[in-house]
Amino acid sequence: MRFDVNLLKVLESIYANGGITGAANALHLTQPAITHSLNRLREIFDDPLFVRQGNRMVPTHKTRTLMPKLQFHLSGLRAAIEAVGQFDPAQVDAVFTVGFRDVLESIMFPALVRHITAVAPKVRLVSRRVQRDDVDRQLVSGAIDLVIDRSTHTDSRIHSEFLAHDAMVLAMRADHPLAAGTLRTRDFLAARHVSVVSHGTVDPLDQLLLEGGKARDIGIVCQHYFSACQVVADSDWLVAVPAAYANAMCRLLPIVVRPLPIRLKPLRIEMYWHAAMDEDPAQRWLRGLIAQVFREQM
Repeated sequence: MRFDVNLLKVLESIYANGGITGAANALHLTQPAITHSLNRLREIFDDPLFVRQGNRMVPTHKTRTLMPKLQFHLSGLRAAIEAVGQFDPAQVDAVFTVGFRDVLESIMFPALVRHITAVAPKVRLVSRRVQRDDVDRQLVSGAIDLVIDRSTHTDSRIHSEFLAHDAMVLAMRADHPLAAGTLRTRDFLAARHVSVVSHGTVDPLDQLLLEGGKARDIGIVCQHYFSACQVVADSDWLVAVPAAYANAMCRLLPIVVRPLPIRLKPLRIEMYWHAAMDEDPAQRWLRGLIAQVFREQM
C-alpha cells in the first residue's frame, strides 16, 4: 500500500495544536481537508487516534505511543530537506574532472586554486584535454564533469554557458623593432612567425590570411603557447596569442603585446555540461565559481 507522508504531518499537527481547527491553521489547509486526512489515518491505523473531549481532541493510547517516533522521523526528514537547500561547499569532498585546453588552464587555475582553498578545501580538480569533436561523448559518459573550450556544436543533452570573448593579439620580445608605433600589415607579413596548432588543426589567423590570398612566413610550429612565447622572447619572431594568456606571459617573460594588424573575430569561450547535472548542487557551485573566475581574469 502506498503511504502519503503528508498524512503523518497532519497527525502531528492535530496532536501539537489540540484539534482540527488548529491543525488547519498551522498547515494552511481547510478543516474538511484535515478531517478527510484524519479519517484516512484512522483506517490505516485501525484506531480513532483522537477522541473529542469538549473543545479538544485528546490523543488515544496508540497516538501517544506513536508520536515520539513520528516526531523524531519527521524532524529528520525536514533536516534532510533543509540540508539539500543549504549547500555548503566547505563540506564537499569530491574530485571534479574538467576539460581544459592548456592555455585556459594556465590562465584560470591559479585563481581557481585560491578560491577553492578558501571556501572548499576538500575539493580536488583534475584537468584533461578533450578534443572538440569528443565533448558530447565525454560528458554523456561521465568521464568529464565540465568542458571549457571554444564554442562548438553539441547535441541537446549538453547544456552550455557563455563565459568570455578572448581576442587574439601579437606577442614579441620587449625590444623588438616592431614594438614601437603602429604595426603595419606589410611589416607583419614580412616578419617570421611562430604558429601554435595541435592535432592537425588550422590556425584561424592563417585561414583568414589564406582567404585573402596572403600568408605568413611561419618558421616553427609549436604545440603550446608557452613554448611559442619563449621562442619570441629570445628572437625577432612573432606569435599570435589569446589576449588573456599573452597578458599573463608578459608577467613571466620579457615580451610585450600589440594589436594584430588584421581583424580576427574574437574567440567565444563556453562551459559545457550534461543536462542531467543541471541541478546537482556541487556542480552548480563549481560552474558558478568558474564563471566568476572568468569574469575576473578575462
